[in-house]
Amino acid sequence: MTGQWFPTWRRVGTQGSVAPDEHPGATQTVLLGAQHVLSMTGSTVLGPLLMGFDPNIAILASGLGTLLFFVLTGGRVPSYLGSSFSFIALVVALTHYSGHGPNPDIALACGGIFVAGLVYALIGVLVGLTGTQWIERLMPPAVTGAVGAAIGLNLAPVATRGLGHGGAQTACGLFALLCMVVLARYAPSFIRRIAILVALVLASAVYALAANGLHLMPPIDFAAIRAAPLFGLPHLVTPRFSVQSATLLAPVALVLVAENLGHLKALSTITGRPMEPMMGRAFTADGLATMLAASMGGTGVTTYVENIGVMALSRVYSTLTFAVAGSFAVLLGFSPFFGALLRAIPDAVLAGLAVGLLGLIAATMVRIWIDNRVDFSDPATLFPVGVALIAGAGDMSFSIGTVTLGGISTATIAAIGLNQLLSFRPGRKDTTHGGQ
Repeated sequence: MTGQWFPTWRRVGTQGSVAPDEHPGATQTVLLGAQHVLSMTGSTVLGPLLMGFDPNIAILASGLGTLLFFVLTGGRVPSYLGSSFSFIALVVALTHYSGHGPNPDIALACGGIFVAGLVYALIGVLVGLTGTQWIERLMPPAVTGAVGAAIGLNLAPVATRGLGHGGAQTACGLFALLCMVVLARYAPSFIRRIAILVALVLASAVYALAANGLHLMPPIDFAAIRAAPLFGLPHLVTPRFSVQSATLLAPVALVLVAENLGHLKALSTITGRPMEPMMGRAFTADGLATMLAASMGGTGVTTYVENIGVMALSRVYSTLTFAVAGSFAVLLGFSPFFGALLRAIPDAVLAGLAVGLLGLIAATMVRIWIDNRVDFSDPATLFPVGVALIAGAGDMSFSIGTVTLGGISTATIAAIGLNQLLSFRPGRKDTTHGGQ
């Protein structure tokens, strides 16, 4: 790494891969930035809608967060920051959100998300000062996989509740799920990367035909879309802080650390550039971006695996494409018309997509265990993983005075705590456990 903060991006040809400190030309950089926006839009919109947040603010926050990440990492880590799903279950529990329409207590949730971002940023500062070894010992693959899988299982009721118990709405939600699954598996490569977005559009069109045309379901209100101006200022929300929201949501910082750690390792693999030295900066930048999002009324943000997939497909790792993508997202955030379109998405469609997406969170964690050859014959692995999964799936909650720890928090504490307890062996220097 040179002494200058930003690299000097070098122009390269159209053949072969493009490194983080290179670029394929202005036209391709803009087009690739737009593709990154398309890739992140489905998930970045779905997460806030499941919590009752304003999707316009979420898109704006993701763009600003990506630009902030770009600056603070010196343009050396190719990542897009989109809405984190790790907050969904806790925000729903904290605010008692019904699952329909705007969440009336967004400010309270944002206070907790802000604190989680602060903890995350401080972890980044600590990693920058002390090195990365301790964080990898604290959260080996067995732990990160267990925490991630617990999140997916904890979110299961959020995904299934909106589907209902039969009828036209359930059928429409299942159609959305089927569209996403089939497109992700059989569509051309570009469509596969935006399968969520395409499935959302197709399923919403089918819903509109069945509801507004055949009157089989509650109709979509197109009046709000027609009345929304193309450009306008977003409706910002000021966070409201409380001890309960802070203690409930602060542990999510550990989940975000695990996500970002995994993404950095993935980036090291596909780019051929070691990203571990950037870990402290990346954690701090992601934490500050989460604080920025919460201060506006948005959800927490995290590095997005969808965009890593786009890079792996295109073999273009230029960080300039993410500066372009962030700028595009900021522009979309200032469009009330775009926000009205997002809010008109039927609940049944969102529920169907959530079944697939939230299930992937749990299933993807299994790949972490497989890739790292986690030893499940050892009780020192079985108990941290098993207890974390039960705590998450069963939403095991504890109240300490006025503070309540939800299932994701207890799963995280159980996975980390039991791993440290059971991997300790007197006289042995390396206590890292979980297949490293």
